[in-house]
Amino acid sequence: MAHLPNHLDLHLIRILYLLLSERNVSRVALKLNQPQPSISSSLRKLRELTGDQLLVRGGRGMIPTPHGESLIIPAKRILDETELLFERKLPFDSKQESKTFHIAAPDSLDIQFLPLIVERMRQESPNSRIVVHGLGSEVDYIRQLADGDLDLVIANWDNPPEHLHLLKLFEDPIVCTMRADSPYAKRTGVDDMTLEDYLTLPHVAPAQFNSGYHGVIDAHLARNNLRRNVVVESAYFGLMPYMLTHTDLVLTSGKQYLRMYQKNLQLKVFTVPIKFPPMRYYQLWHDRVHQAPEHRWLREQITAATKLLITT
Repeated sequence: MAHLPNHLDLHLIRILYLLLSERNVSRVALKLNQPQPSISSSLRKLRELTGDQLLVRGGRGMIPTPHGESLIIPAKRILDETELLFERKLPFDSKQESKTFHIAAPDSLDIQFLPLIVERMRQESPNSRIVVHGLGSEVDYIRQLADGDLDLVIANWDNPPEHLHLLKLFEDPIVCTMRADSPYAKRTGVDDMTLEDYLTLPHVAPAQFNSGYHGVIDAHLARNNLRRNVVVESAYFGLMPYMLTHTDLVLTSGKQYLRMYQKNLQLKVFTVPIKFPPMRYYQLWHDRVHQAPEHRWLREQITAATKLLITT
């Protein structure tokens, strides 16, 4: 049995967790801003302390041994609990302190929303940094929230993960739109679209692999044994309103989301002849940051920006 150290070396535990998670000495060195030989030396020390190789070479790089795999969760728990032990409870002095906030959101948000958040945060905490991350289907936001790579996620979910904290921001009722001078738009009133019209008109829709509420419209139609005529799929949600300007395409989305495009692109918005549930947007965060003063402050700024969004 290896000789146990007489004190807890938190830095060594952090290196252990990162090595087992990243499975790459160079990436860990880069993350910790340390030379690679120093990380290699720490790995040798960890092997000596545990009496196990921990990481060995596999077909696609380094892989944890069974014992190494068993240490990932305990190491993460020690790091999380230590962070909570020394977590600052004083209010966040936003005007003086600096903090980097990582926020993830899909591009299906109202185009004014993130700018309003950034504007407010720049005014209230000028020394802080804001990093806005994309939110595609390939993003494991649950893991990133737990690991601290993300502080907060803004999006809409039919069933948000129950173990995470959430706060409802706003609802966005579903409508559809097309260019105002299209033949159909010219002859049809905004409340006169029939179900047959809606289903047969040519639609542009989010590609199925995209994030946010993509797929919700067609899933709701399918539950009612209906199917619309999707002729264009786009991975870029923010570009779809522009695809309407010189085509016969129809876009179904949130009324709030379409508001600015309606003004700037000369679009006509119609009442959808089927009752879709509204899009419900939330901010979502992990228990890890629930009590942290700076994160409470962050959530307050987003709530304040939401109030500005829905009143302007």
